[in-house]
Amino acid sequence: MTVKGDSGDGGSGDGDFENGCSRDGAVPQDVVAILQESISLLLETPPHEDVESIVWFSGTPLATAVAGTRGKPATLTVVNPRYQGRVSSLDPSSSLKISNLSWEDAGSYEAQVSLRTPHVIRQCYNLRVYRRLSEPRVTVNFEISGHEFCNLSLMCSIENAGMDVAYSWMHSWEGGANMVQKGPVLSTSWRPGDSALFYSCRASNPASNVSSRLFHAGLFCADPGSLSEKASSPFCVLVKVLLLLLVLVILAVGLRCQVSKKRISGQQKATEEEEKAWPRQLVRDRRL
Repeated sequence: MTVKGDSGDGGSGDGDFENGCSRDGAVPQDVVAILQESISLLLETPPHEDVESIVWFSGTPLATAVAGTRGKPATLTVVNPRYQGRVSSLDPSSSLKISNLSWEDAGSYEAQVSLRTPHVIRQCYNLRVYRRLSEPRVTVNFEISGHEFCNLSLMCSIENAGMDVAYSWMHSWEGGANMVQKGPVLSTSWRPGDSALFYSCRASNPASNVSSRLFHAGLFCADPGSLSEKASSPFCVLVKVLLLLLVLVILAVGLRCQVSKKRISGQQKATEEEEKAWPRQLVRDRRL
């Protein structure tokens, strides 16, 4: 497939795009893609039919693909500057591939396929772009009441999650796992003697799904201090390193001061001995 650029006006066709799919009663194909990744708008043509040309639209004309002759590949001409360098045609189906997707790429697309019969068919797409989700962060709040009864509240969140994110909580044990609650917040309780309760948060959008690490609810209540230390271990390590460096600096400064003090004390002692020796030397010289 040969790709050409055209920075000129897209020309007519906007009206056809706005009314083409709705006029034909075509149901758009729902396509889900991930931000800054690639997606292909798959094109289906009737079997045993030769394609003469394809015009792609996204609000305005996007690109035109013209079938090659005598075995030559088709030629794709991009007419929308926003897609320059980001679209290509997949041989032999002439499906359209869009790379480095942005939020602005989401929306309606249409392919007008001209057959050699002659006959024109339309294919419509609804492209939705989502961010790939990162690992969920779980915040734990707990309260220990009488008889060591512990109430916990687990909150699940994802940085820059975007829209259409669904949260759920999974309860895991040796035999398997099941969903216990939908939503980002889970409220539960634990007391000594209860069986081990392991929970994990699952977050998903139409393009990806991720899970947090397992949390043992009882450990937070039995020894909250150790869990807090583990949860903030990177910060604690940093603090310990800084404290160690501070101690080393203090020791170095103290040692240096001690050495300087001894040196000054030695110099003063030598000076005093010289001053004491000078009168005796003077008397000895006079006798001579």
